[in-house]
Amino acid sequence: MRSVLCGELERLSLPACENILEKFEKYYSLLIEWNEKFNLTAITDRNEVYLKHFIDSVYGEKYIEKGSIVVDIGAGAGFPSIPLCIVREDIKIDTYDSLLKRVGFLREVAEKLELRNVTATHMRIEDAALKSRNRYDAAVARAVAPLPTLVEYALPLLKVGGTLVAYKGSNYKEEISVAKNALRLLNGEVIAAEEVVLPSSDITHSFVIIKKCRDTDKKYPRGKNKPRLEPL
Repeated sequence: MRSVLCGELERLSLPACENILEKFEKYYSLLIEWNEKFNLTAITDRNEVYLKHFIDSVYGEKYIEKGSIVVDIGAGAGFPSIPLCIVREDIKIDTYDSLLKRVGFLREVAEKLELRNVTATHMRIEDAALKSRNRYDAAVARAVAPLPTLVEYALPLLKVGGTLVAYKGSNYKEEISVAKNALRLLNGEVIAAEEVVLPSSDITHSFVIIKKCRDTDKKYPRGKNKPRLEPL
């Protein structure tokens, strides 16, 4: 699967040198090591991690402009932020997570992989929106929440004109339809939606790209976990 990753990076005109591939190898080793202590991912098979986590994460890089400051909404085990930082040294990604153990994992990954373009902060994303409102050029989110909830988390963090890159599954059209009211209230607009098929498989994922058209009302995101419990 390492050769498949290399081929995909070359196809996408991304760096595929030995140093880059070694970083992915170290990342996989750290993921498995930490996964034995607490649950980071249900996927542990090496080939599946490379395909469903690494390659899938990298596919979102084409939607991120050069030199962007990016926020990863609910970073978890570092997907997509860590693979994106490995292949795109020109971008900087801030990750936030509510679980301190996951933040500790991300910090060790950044240190061991010598990634200077990623930070990991122990903070709920709702609180991050208060601290870093209108800061980011782009937001990325993978396996975090349904689209109505996700846009309420992300859009307050984005600059006007910034974009949310939402990694979604095959039901993305339904999610877009359900998110219409949230997009209206938060001043977001879907500007692209694209399906991708992972290499050497029949696995189809999708990307929904949302632009922040105007400033978002300061009452969003709502507290007390309302974006999840009472989506707009």
